Amino acid sequence: MSISDLFDSGFQKRNQDHFAAIVRVAMSDGVITDEERAFLDRLARNLNISENDYKEILKDYASRPINPPTSYDARLERLFDLARMVYADNIKGDDQVVLLEKLCVGLGFRADNAKYVVDKALSLVDQNADGDTFAEEIKNMNR
Repeated sequence: MSISDLFDSGFQKRNQDHFAAIVRVAMSDGVITDEERAFLDRLARNLNISENDYKEILKDYASRPINPPTSYDARLERLFDLARMVYADNIKGDDQVVLLEKLCVGLGFRADNAKYVVDKALSLVDQNADGDTFAEEIKNMNR
């Protein structure tokens, strides 16, 4: 196996785990709506998730680990994706918010700060903030 094969498989594994975390949020209410499905379809294409992997992840999403990214910017990107998933059907349920807080901690944010980060993240997504604005606002939310 070449070095590029190792890199590609590691990168793909991280994408699959990230996708599984988002599926976990979508499934927090027990159903994937049409809007959530459309978002998952787009995200799967963007993350290069194959159709077979997509189906497998949907069946077994809960057994996948939440692998936090190493950089703060990558964490913010994942948080942005997760927060948008919560708003995909324009319904912010308590179960989804609690799960998002847990995923926030899983992404590497401090547990004592997760509620505030999630509240800010959901507020920004509700305001249709783009990814750059989202990241800047979260980075500076305590100023």
